[in-house]
Amino acid sequence: MSVGERNQYKTNRTILLVGETGAGKSTLINALLNYTMGVKWEDRVWFKVVEEEKSKSESQTETQTLDVIVYEIFGFEDKTLPYSLTIIDTPGYGDTRGTEHDDIISQRLLDLFGSDDGVHEVHAAGLVLKASDNRLSERLKYILDSVMSLFGKNMEKNTVALITHSDGRRPKNPLQALEAANIKCAKNEMNEPVYFLFNNCQLEDEEEEFLKLYFEVSERGMREFATFLKETTPLKPEATPEVLKEGIRLTACIQNLQERIRFTEVKQREMKQTQEALEKHDNMMTEEVTPFVVQVFKHKEAIRAEMCGPGFKAAVSCTVCEENCHYPGCTVPLNHCEVFQDGLCTSCNNKCPASVHVKEKWRYVTRIRRGQKNEPPTKEKDVDLLGKEMNRLTAEKSQFLDESYQHVVRLEQIAPDSASTIVHLDFLIEKMKQKGDTEKVQKLEEMRWREDEGTKEAQSIQTVSSLSMTQH
Repeated sequence: MSVGERNQYKTNRTILLVGETGAGKSTLINALLNYTMGVKWEDRVWFKVVEEEKSKSESQTETQTLDVIVYEIFGFEDKTLPYSLTIIDTPGYGDTRGTEHDDIISQRLLDLFGSDDGVHEVHAAGLVLKASDNRLSERLKYILDSVMSLFGKNMEKNTVALITHSDGRRPKNPLQALEAANIKCAKNEMNEPVYFLFNNCQLEDEEEEFLKLYFEVSERGMREFATFLKETTPLKPEATPEVLKEGIRLTACIQNLQERIRFTEVKQREMKQTQEALEKHDNMMTEEVTPFVVQVFKHKEAIRAEMCGPGFKAAVSCTVCEENCHYPGCTVPLNHCEVFQDGLCTSCNNKCPASVHVKEKWRYVTRIRRGQKNEPPTKEKDVDLLGKEMNRLTAEKSQFLDESYQHVVRLEQIAPDSASTIVHLDFLIEKMKQKGDTEKVQKLEEMRWREDEGTKEAQSIQTVSSLSMTQH
């Protein structure tokens, strides 16, 4: 969404905003717009480029908060700022949609920075927090880690706290929360996180003297933030577009392989129950007992409505393998989907051509159907067939696990400390332990340990901080 027309000879600064639902990102964007346009208190006007969260309808929220929106403010370089602004607004985190929703958002950021017509540099990452916030949620840290892993360790110097709902005083609670969560961000001369204060309540029903005071708090925060932006060095994603695409392919393959492993485990469980039923029938030696036959199959299930916002309308699925080759996160037309290379799918089991894939508002899920055997039961024959099928499934599952392991290792190589890697580790560690592959378990646990080490100190600081506040 653009305001004004871009002048390629003018300087531009890009801000990436990250924050939980209700933190005040929408009002902050409007405040940035008004400050850039040179709006003063005495002007008695207030412009909006985005609707504040509280005024959005439920349907608007479901649609809009799933997408990453870029706001561009051009044509006011000679007003308050010497440059134009590009603001990347990420959806609110911490709502009820779950990590599936967060993964889609992370994917959207990869698309934005990896596409030719997207955004290719960032001057500041703003973590939007309310002045009353005293802790950071795990999901917010997950998304921030995704951003940091995209740009590398240098992003730390460009990451700042943007504190909303401020009364102008030092924001003790958010600063303690940032320290407790061990957030890597820019530090001031006192070795505390760099922060800027805002209170964007220009349209609220408050006494005028308070509104003016809050306006001045925001104006001062904008002025200080503008100076910070002027002095920062822009950062570009460390990975090339091709590496980013490889990361997308690897993540999609891992997710698909995990679905295949779960599908295999369901089939094995049901086959074991069938085998037990056959043995029970043989022991009872009667014609009246007829064992049940179990069929495990794939069913087309409609994707939840809230997952079908702009850019997330469907899953890429293979109609031959009956697998979800890219879900969630596919944001491009089918013929441009990153899971395809040289016209073939890198994700589905048979590496099928793109022509047998579809992108629809449904995905494949596992279902179980039970029925009675029509032919007379023959234990020896059935048990022999079941045994062979169980062996085949066990070998298949082992192969899927090994493929997942190789993909995760490769993903860590091209994107160290990536949140996309971490989210799959616990699943793989558990399955590799069941398989008894101690060497791979050790490697995976080392990867997991590197992530855990980054949070141990944070948890310790948070505990001490909480005890200190309680005693006080």
